[in-house]
Amino acid sequence: MLDMNNCKVPVTLSIKDAVRKMDEAGIGFCVCVDDLDKVIGVLSDGDFRRAVLNGYSLEQCVDEIINRDFCHINSDHSRDDIEKIFLKSVVQHIPVIEEGNLLDIITEENFFGIQREGNRTYLDNPVVIMAGGKGKRMDPFTRILPKPLIPLGDEPIIKVIMDEFNKFGIGDFYISLNDKGKMIKAYFHDHASPYSINYIEEEKPLGTAGALKYLEGELDTPFFVTNCDIILRTDYKSILDFHTNGSYAMTLVASMRHYKIPYGVCDVGNGGELNNIREKPEYDFLVNTGVYLIEPDVLKLLPKNSYFDMPDLINKIKENKLKVGVFPVSEKSWADAGQWSEYNEMVKNFHL
Repeated sequence: MLDMNNCKVPVTLSIKDAVRKMDEAGIGFCVCVDDLDKVIGVLSDGDFRRAVLNGYSLEQCVDEIINRDFCHINSDHSRDDIEKIFLKSVVQHIPVIEEGNLLDIITEENFFGIQREGNRTYLDNPVVIMAGGKGKRMDPFTRILPKPLIPLGDEPIIKVIMDEFNKFGIGDFYISLNDKGKMIKAYFHDHASPYSINYIEEEKPLGTAGALKYLEGELDTPFFVTNCDIILRTDYKSILDFHTNGSYAMTLVASMRHYKIPYGVCDVGNGGELNNIREKPEYDFLVNTGVYLIEPDVLKLLPKNSYFDMPDLINKIKENKLKVGVFPVSEKSWADAGQWSEYNEMVKNFHL
């Protein structure tokens, strides 16, 4: 059962704080209420994304981006009423509202028990997992284990990543290997996997993008690329739609991140004179998650058998007058298991 208090957001909050509150609900959806606790609109992952792409500041009031024309039902609804809404629309959440008060939120997945087969989105885009690095940020464990095999719950990181993509039907994976690559291959040899796995074996380290050159001529559809130490829980079909509709050569997924400096920051003028002190300033950024969707023609821009990082490829794409898109996701949609400071937080937030 959903806790309705977690699913309600005061309309006076900033976009940033409202999205954080929505993350706590864990369903990518919440309702916005006024001072009398009356429902006046709804907020979804898509509303947040459109706000970022349309240039809204995360400090602006969430009231400016909520959807006020939303589908809802009252307390005397029938099961048939709900089923008709889900079957005839793209709605995934239906608030139950009586006299302006939120009573419940019916989600499509909970209503049908499992996601409906006929409404499930299947993608046939392959995924490349860049797993050839040394994992120095996870030292000393990566002196023994390759980073992709460090466990998250009952599975290694790389298997959790693959399972997230497979929620959208994706089962075709390429894994780039270098450091301790034999151990990664041994894992998949010893553990039966439902996925199709091909290996790109680097004879020398090729950076975060160089190994993609081996796939030139082999792929004929946009493909995902992900680092081997991050988990991204989002709608991969929406990424593909955004990428296609924007005619992008590459789309990178960026996560909202909030940072608070725990000190007073000095603004110093010429000669060392203090202009002012900003006490514990806060900043919001969109940061690169390490997940990309790339057109196969981009591979011809990569040099052969050369060290090449993803920022180099992005610059190369832009030099060739091609477009790079940015697909925003909320802060808790993404976690980086590549450093111990965030590893435990990821396990807790993602219930791994």
